Amino acid sequence: MKTIRYAFWAVIGLCLILIGLANRDVVTLRAMPEALGDLLGLSPDVQLPLFVVLFIGVGAGLMIGFLWEWVREHRMRVDARGKTREVESLRREVKELRGSVAEAKGQDDVLALLDKAS
Repeated sequence: MKTIRYAFWAVIGLCLILIGLANRDVVTLRAMPEALGDLLGLSPDVQLPLFVVLFIGVGAGLMIGFLWEWVREHRMRVDARGKTREVESLRREVKELRGSVAEAKGQDDVLALLDKAS
C-alpha cells in the first residue's frame, strides 16, 4: 500500500514539475481593471510566473473548499458531541446500577435489576 501511495505522490510531483516548466513565463496580475486603476491613481500590479499563479489559485480554491465543508459540517459535529455525552452518561448510570444492585443482593445483574424494579 505504501508503494502505491509513493507512486501516486511521485506522479503528482512530476505533473507539478511539468506544469511549472511549461508555464514559467511572467504574467502581470492586476487587482482592478486598468481604467479604474488609472482613475483612482492606484495600480496594484504583481508580476509572477504563470505556474505560481496557477498553484496559488488551486491552493486558494482548496482552502475555500475546506473552510466551506468545515462550516457545513458544524451541525453534525455538535450532534456527535451531544450523543457522546449522552452515551457516557448512560454508561456511568449503568455502571452505578450494576454495582449497587448486584453487590447489595449478591446475585446476577439482571435478577437484581428485576428485583429493584418490582
